[in-house]
Amino acid sequence: METINWKDFEKVELRVGTILEVQQFPEARKPSYKLKIDFGEFGIKWSSAQITKHYTPETLVGKQVIAVINFPEKQIANFMSQCLVTGFADANGDIVLASINLPVPNGAKLC
Repeated sequence: METINWKDFEKVELRVGTILEVQQFPEARKPSYKLKIDFGEFGIKWSSAQITKHYTPETLVGKQVIAVINFPEKQIANFMSQCLVTGFADANGDIVLASINLPVPNGAKLC
């Protein structure tokens, strides 16, 4: 594991946002959703997330998630992902979202 310094960590914009909309993403290589996320003053951004094993669109709308919002856009199939939603792989390799347990303002930075 590579060690980073505090300045490196401060460069990563880990922000909270609320999922506004979820769309199926059949063009993706692995089962995924397209997520429309509100990051408050940082705007609304779209992300692709391989989270179909543990979540349905209905359970995701209104959920707050943690995402990196200062990566460059990344093309995934025919879609431009504007942020990286964070999560952890479970014992089967399926992604469990990193999230918060009490509401905070959209756009709040992880500190």
